[in-house]
Amino acid sequence: MKKRILAYGRLSEAQMAQLSREFEVQQFKGLASADDPEFRAALPGAHGLIGSSVAISAELLENAPNLEAIASISVGYDNYDMEALSQRGILLCNTPDVLTETTADTGFTLIMATARRVVELADFVKRGDWQKSIGPEHFGSDVHGKTLGMVGFGRIGAAVARRGALGFGMRVRYAMASPKPALEAELGAERRELDELLAESDFVCVTVPLSEATRHLIGAHELTRMKSSAILVNIARGPVVDEAALIEALEMGHIRAAGLDVFEREPLSPESPLPHMANVVALPHIGSATHETRDAMAQRAVDNLILALTGERPISLVNEDAWENRHNA
Repeated sequence: MKKRILAYGRLSEAQMAQLSREFEVQQFKGLASADDPEFRAALPGAHGLIGSSVAISAELLENAPNLEAIASISVGYDNYDMEALSQRGILLCNTPDVLTETTADTGFTLIMATARRVVELADFVKRGDWQKSIGPEHFGSDVHGKTLGMVGFGRIGAAVARRGALGFGMRVRYAMASPKPALEAELGAERRELDELLAESDFVCVTVPLSEATRHLIGAHELTRMKSSAILVNIARGPVVDEAALIEALEMGHIRAAGLDVFEREPLSPESPLPHMANVVALPHIGSATHETRDAMAQRAVDNLILALTGERPISLVNEDAWENRHNA
């Protein structure tokens, strides 16, 4: 008898066919929440889940006694109760590496767009306000030769820094990461304490994962440490930055601008002033949103789930302890 999986992510016809050859598949198109009655009713019989953007809580897992593995079509896993998963020996898989370069492209796009005021000045032209040569009030700032401070220096952080150092001759500083001697040699990167990095950098790019330790990591204190000419870019998770403090810092001119792909609440609240601020470039969480990357992420998740449910080690396993518990039992 085939194992049963619930699919609620964007999967191609070929990927669905691949899963269907191995398992009995129930698909939930457009699933917005785990509170969906049909989804909750199907959970008790599920051996595997594959999807993204749906929070999986400990309470939900209690209704899934047969669950063996979850393949998340994402890198971040703050939507999952890791303690409950590991206690149950449920494998959680994600999709690192696959989206590194694409997300780094998004980060550097925000650096360039904020520095050169691209969105603001494109709107200026669209409104018909370009009636004469622009003056200093519309000038941007250079990116090449400036100091890029990376808050977090994992795969994505390193990829952003590589673009800056090798493509734009930027000085790279990094914080909130263990020493990276290989990257220091490759990019001339230097490690700093967070406060030092903030004071030194012209561009501060946030790439740390969200955890209780990093929630509101960038708050009022940290923003006041930055140069008034500095630009903050967040491609990590929205709650890593205290949004209220950021709005105040932007309004008061404590920092020059912000480029944001993530927010504390997503989709962004209509009441938020951020998208209406001239010195903010706000994007709808497009970090990995290209056809090629999203398809590759979905394929990695499919491969992970097939391996996990057939007793093999997944390619990208988040909770190693669950694997050890399962195989040492």
